[in-house]
Amino acid sequence: MFDLETYNYSLPKALIAQEPASERDAARLLCVERLRGHISDHLFSDLPHLLQPGDLLVVNNTRVVPARLFGRKETGGSVEILVLESSNGNEPGSDTRWCLLRSSKRPKKGSKLFFESGISGEVTRLGEDGLVQVCFQGKQSIDEILEEKGAMPVPPYIKRESRDPRFAIDRERYQTIFSKKRGAVAAPTAGLHFTEKLVERLRQRGILLAEVTLHVGCGTFRPVRTRDIRKHDLGAEDYVIESGTAKTISECKSRGRRVIAVGTTVVRTLETAADGKGKVNPGTGKTDLLITPGYRFKIVDGLITNFHLPRSSLLFLVCAFAGTELIKRAYQWAIEKAYRFYSYGDAMLIT
Repeated sequence: MFDLETYNYSLPKALIAQEPASERDAARLLCVERLRGHISDHLFSDLPHLLQPGDLLVVNNTRVVPARLFGRKETGGSVEILVLESSNGNEPGSDTRWCLLRSSKRPKKGSKLFFESGISGEVTRLGEDGLVQVCFQGKQSIDEILEEKGAMPVPPYIKRESRDPRFAIDRERYQTIFSKKRGAVAAPTAGLHFTEKLVERLRQRGILLAEVTLHVGCGTFRPVRTRDIRKHDLGAEDYVIESGTAKTISECKSRGRRVIAVGTTVVRTLETAADGKGKVNPGTGKTDLLITPGYRFKIVDGLITNFHLPRSSLLFLVCAFAGTELIKRAYQWAIEKAYRFYSYGDAMLIT
């Protein structure tokens, strides 16, 4: 149950989605019923008729920062960075941030990096797993440069070159329609399939919506290197639950209605803030909750989620919710029917 290899599977590369569906809700939707073990094929636009009046959908309203920059090293070699930290209040001039760095050869401490618009950086500290601390300098703040020149931090399995024309598509489609609060370095991808028209159809059917915030952090990029999955360090991420949302969730549970989490980030937020009696505590905090099989869910009754990478913490969570064997069967079903996988791929509804 806790062996990492239990969560491995083989996926044809052709099924890794490189672009989003033509329309957000045109993605396919695989429905998995836990009690019956039943699996069926649908479109995401079918969602209103797959849920029940009185269900509550909880979405993540974090906004992804276009935090990816391309530049060069002193030696002339190319370099790519992902700025992981939000503004710490520094004015233009100098600003130090932790970043993920990719290059053919990792720069040493003290190395200089050069980017567009006269922005330069110096590597001041070296961390693990590609982490480096960079002190940026220039006439504009690094946040201004990211908003003007930054690319969306799509995962590395979505292939993009430094001047890829699809960056313009990513700016729009790697952001959910719920995105309001800036601070994530990856999208809560289950929410990418919603449109304003679909939300209106859900409301007309009597399905409620509520919002929480969890800023997806660099832990989402961290590979699992422990054989026992329970020993994986997920890293802490900031969350916010407004009092109105907490009240809506608690009332939903008290009426015996279902709380459907849109994405694993929402699951972790709600389960972190749960008091064990069907109530969610409002407020701000940090969560490093790692959910693995055997976990007893306190709040979440259903889950909308994309298909996840092998041996990932996201897959552990989904297996904990629906059962490892059922999820393995669902993934095999999806592969055989050529569903599109990962961030820009299709979705699952688990009830």
